[in-house]
Formats: sequence, structure tokens, C-alpha cells
Amino acid sequence: MSELSRIGVAIDSALLQKFDDLIARRGYTNRSEAFRDLIREALIEKTSERADSLVVGTLTLVYDHRVRMLADRLTSMQHENFHHVLSTLHVHLDHDNCLEVLVLKGKSSTVRKIADALISTKGVKHGRLTITTSGAGL
Repeated sequence: MSELSRIGVAIDSALLQKFDDLIARRGYTNRSEAFRDLIREALIEKTSERADSLVVGTLTLVYDHRVRMLADRLTSMQHENFHHVLSTLHVHLDHDNCLEVLVLKGKSSTVRKIADALISTKGVKHGRLTITTSGAGL
């Protein structure tokens, strides 16, 4: 870690109380770490907007496995992008529904394109991509 810098921030008292309540629920022991995490989150989001940024993403899909050939289509799409699919987890939620979590890595534009293709596949009920970085430079 580099040298610490101290700053002063003026915040409306009501807003600060809401922030303190939020960070207490999340288990932060002090405001400083919560502020650092908010800053890191904003930096990651800004960096991931660049198409050529190297990112890591988790893609969560929920789908009905009874939809004809859906599981095969999803698996085929993952194999077509095997260089970017690091890992998958498959969970049987109930008799009809499955959850898959994929870990994707690559350029932001590529990761988003793969995620969009999987999410938009007919029969997928819900999908969400969460992007982060390797942590280098934060």
C-alpha cells in the first residue's frame, strides 16, 4: 500500500447518518474503508467502459432446462468462447429451473458480447453480468 493521504469531506448530516447505517449493515468498522471501496468501484466501472480494458466478469443465468435444446445451445456458445470462459457452475434450482454462473475473462467488449449473446438466448429467464478487474492498480 502506498502512503496514506488524509482528506476532509463535508456531508449533510442526514446523508451521513444514512451512510453510517448502510456501512454498519455491511459490516464496515470505519468510514475510511467504505469510502475507499466506493472509489475503487467507481474506478473499476470507468475502466470497464473502455472496450479494450482487460476485465473479469461473472455471468449469472437462470433458465428452464425443459426448453428444447437450450442447454445444448448455451454449452455450445461457451465452447465457442472457451478462451474467455474460465469456469462454470451449474445448479439445479428445482425440477424445471437451472442456474449457471460463468467466470469470463478478456477485453471488456468481448466479455460483454459473450454475456449479451448468452442472456438473449431464447429460453433464458434472467441474466446478469457483473464486471470487475484483477485488482492490479487499485
